[in-house]
Amino acid sequence: MLSPAIRLRFDDLLAAIIDELPPDIHALLEEVPVIVEDEPSNELLRELGMSRRRSELCGLHSGVALTRRSVEHHARLPDQVMLFRGPIVRVVNRMKSGRPGVADLEEQIRVTLLHEIGHHFGLDEEDLARLGYG
Repeated sequence: MLSPAIRLRFDDLLAAIIDELPPDIHALLEEVPVIVEDEPSNELLRELGMSRRRSELCGLHSGVALTRRSVEHHARLPDQVMLFRGPIVRVVNRMKSGRPGVADLEEQIRVTLLHEIGHHFGLDEEDLARLGYG
């Protein structure tokens, strides 16, 4: 369970990262909400065929990428981007041997957010890895 201080730090960093994004991305985020939770739900992990023990699901884009939309997608739930605080913090701790700084956490939040926004624009895992957001 995350402490209130870590939640607050995470949320403040995310807000600052979003503020730094270009205006076009800000406009996108008006239509595609960013939802932040501590952990992915058991139901979500099950739907994705993932195990809580083996997975560090840091983020998720749900919806249909802009490049795949057609008139058939008119009656669907709105897209959303989800970020999960706990997995992001654990990934940073693991990468930095348990001694991460605020800059390390900020970078991982940025990478995760841009990764999921990339999926919204139709980028796949290979594209994102090439761009440094894999």
